[in-house]
Amino acid sequence: MDDTDPYLWLEEVEGERALDWVRAQNDRTLSELEAHPLYDRLLTEARTILTSEERIPSAALRGGYAYNFWQDEDNVRGLWRRMSIKAYVNGGDEWETILNLDALAEQEDENWVYKGASCLAPDYQRCILTLSRGGSDASVRREFDIETASFVEDGFVLPEAKAGTSWLDKDRMLVAMDLGPETKTDSGYPRQVQLWTRGTPIEDAPVIFEGAKEDVGSFPFSIYSDGKYVAGVVRARTFYESDYHLLGDDGELTQLPLPAKSNFTGYVKGKIVVSLNEPWETGGKTYKTGSVVAYNPETDAVELVFEPTGRMAVEGVSSSQDTVYVTVLDNITGRLLSFTPTASSWTMAEIGLPDNGVISVSSIDQETGDMLVYYENPTTPETLFYVEEGGAPRAIKSTPDFFKTDGVVVKQYEATSSDGTQVPYFVMAKESVLEAGPAPTVQYGYGGFQVSILPQYSATSGKMWLEKGGVYVIANIRGGGEFGPKWHQAGLKTNRQRIYDDFYAVSESLIEKGITTPEQLGILGGSNGGLLMGVAMTQRPDLYNAIGIGVPLLDMLRFDQLLAGASWVGEYGSPSVPEERAFLETISPYHNLKKDVDYPRVYFFTSTKDDRVHPGHARKMAKKMEEYGHPFLYYENIEGGHGAAANQEQQAKRLALQYTYFATELGLDAD
Repeated sequence: MDDTDPYLWLEEVEGERALDWVRAQNDRTLSELEAHPLYDRLLTEARTILTSEERIPSAALRGGYAYNFWQDEDNVRGLWRRMSIKAYVNGGDEWETILNLDALAEQEDENWVYKGASCLAPDYQRCILTLSRGGSDASVRREFDIETASFVEDGFVLPEAKAGTSWLDKDRMLVAMDLGPETKTDSGYPRQVQLWTRGTPIEDAPVIFEGAKEDVGSFPFSIYSDGKYVAGVVRARTFYESDYHLLGDDGELTQLPLPAKSNFTGYVKGKIVVSLNEPWETGGKTYKTGSVVAYNPETDAVELVFEPTGRMAVEGVSSSQDTVYVTVLDNITGRLLSFTPTASSWTMAEIGLPDNGVISVSSIDQETGDMLVYYENPTTPETLFYVEEGGAPRAIKSTPDFFKTDGVVVKQYEATSSDGTQVPYFVMAKESVLEAGPAPTVQYGYGGFQVSILPQYSATSGKMWLEKGGVYVIANIRGGGEFGPKWHQAGLKTNRQRIYDDFYAVSESLIEKGITTPEQLGILGGSNGGLLMGVAMTQRPDLYNAIGIGVPLLDMLRFDQLLAGASWVGEYGSPSVPEERAFLETISPYHNLKKDVDYPRVYFFTSTKDDRVHPGHARKMAKKMEEYGHPFLYYENIEGGHGAAANQEQQAKRLALQYTYFATELGLDAD
């Protein structure tokens, strides 16, 4: 296949020629969609939901306080604030503002986007704040004192970079930092970890670990337990294979004998909690893929904590100092289990949350073991439960019904893929809409990186699509994590066509059931899901009439040369390996676009500030469609990073444009 590319200039993020083209496309798209009678109504609805004072203020529990980051109509960039855990649990609304991001941005003349805080245990008064310019992954890190609500003079500060920090004590931390080309991997992440002492330049901090240039990256970690930090370094050789090194009291690193495909997920009573993405044969036993185990670094002993069976999968693992919590998907329905260590095993208990929904652990207080847990399903708004360690869950906050759920039904079906695999999917709509026959439908998919797509409550899609007579579908295709690591690994590299066939099988099943028709069927996905959309467009243009392609990968013969692309070779394969390149040529949307094929009018959306998936993917694909005379819409938000929006106002606009597009193409009559 010809490697020459006449549109490489569109990969120049700051290039004036590229930006002129982007501005012209933005103007054309906005002039059409914003003029649609439905647009203003959708924008108002999105703003109302995203800035509502009735949203649950999510919190991180630490040091006796509940910390929250809040954005609304008056606080566009947001407030970092806190109140006592007792007040938060009891419904208090008197917040202490720690940092006003709008005021800080104005004072410093910077486009700050808050990216999080890492605070020093046990009092959590000193924090490393991560601040991004415009939402990019590369960020500035600055030490902040909560007691004085100010940045620490001559404190720890790192310039803008893709970096990582982990506290060791008040005056020391482990740092992975970009200090120049030789300190980065091919993926653009740090490959060195340094031991940084207060008052010394980061350039002089000794390097305690160095990975290879072809790795994804090397990153520090630390977990506070039993009065001290347990710290170390993870070397990510590939996206799915890592080496873990524990930092000893003598300052030396020791590599742990964990399987390459495993995740270090916690530290409880001297034991490292590990989730397995491959079998582990050790001590005369085999621990199965998908299991959670505990490894004792002092004795090399391994204990089974939990092994899923049947259609079960581990969705998440978290821990306090005394307990391991495992969020389980049981045929894509959530359960929360707790495990406490005994002398020779682990005792399991189930935390009594409602059935038939999605469960997610939001925060655990490392000192007390108390935690916050969310429950939701497509027609039940989020409810936040407070769980005192060993106690029963107590509902403390809930989101109001942002859309009319009366008459809305959720149905789970299975489609048969090309190789006979049964692929689940969920259909959400008013029952009257389904009874009336084919209707405008948006089918969402992702299919990669072991990310599970779950049937959650979505106020915006409910208000902006379901309430107006549309159908919304989520497809649990292979590549995701809905049924554990094997479900994901079935679609890796040259097996990836299975993922796309699964997605088409769901579409065909919807049509066979009379839920929709090809003329009324639209599809939506972002990032890896944007690649899915591009493949669907070029492989099955007959099946769809609208395709929303967000922050996508589309040039699969150059993806590993752009920004963080090299880190995803473990998922997609490498264009440098002949067998894998041959397969990538068959799916790469950019290279499989044809002049003489009728494609639906697609809608691309991305961000200039996306420094993870290069906006050049979407730009080049759209430009090629322009040259071939194919219709499309294109919108590139200047801010937002990989999320394509930096604040609630930008998010509202993104959603209004998206649903205006689908309503236009699929014939949704909102009146």
